[in-house]
Amino acid sequence: MTIAAILSGKGHDIVTVTAGDSVRDAVALLADRRIGAVPVLDGGEVAGVFSERDVIYCLKEGDTSVLDRPVREVMTAPAVTVSPQDAVMGALSLMTRRRIRHLPVIEQGRMVGIVSIGDLVKYRIDRVEADAAAMRDYIQQA
Repeated sequence: MTIAAILSGKGHDIVTVTAGDSVRDAVALLADRRIGAVPVLDGGEVAGVFSERDVIYCLKEGDTSVLDRPVREVMTAPAVTVSPQDAVMGALSLMTRRRIRHLPVIEQGRMVGIVSIGDLVKYRIDRVEADAAAMRDYIQQA
């Protein structure tokens, strides 16, 4: 099972922000799209990931002026990425070790998608359920 398999089912639509966008605009985008994170582009390359956690860490002291700062000042950088050929289990392990929930997918220097821990877990559960159903069918036919 590879990341490419997940993207084939999920699609390749990518919502991004630029490093110079304001935190306020990025937060509005997260809320409007009901998503937890977006890749941050700088010069067309993935410079980092901006997530709900980044906002929370910045607002913990009550300083709302952070909303007017550029995303590059608060994003998580550098971005941890995977390729379409990477194994799902390897990506899950990477997310667990790094304590992250989103991975931009890079192929030949270009971002081709993003996967979340929810995408990976859903795919894994679907595969386990399909394998269990196949095993039940096999046993019933024997």
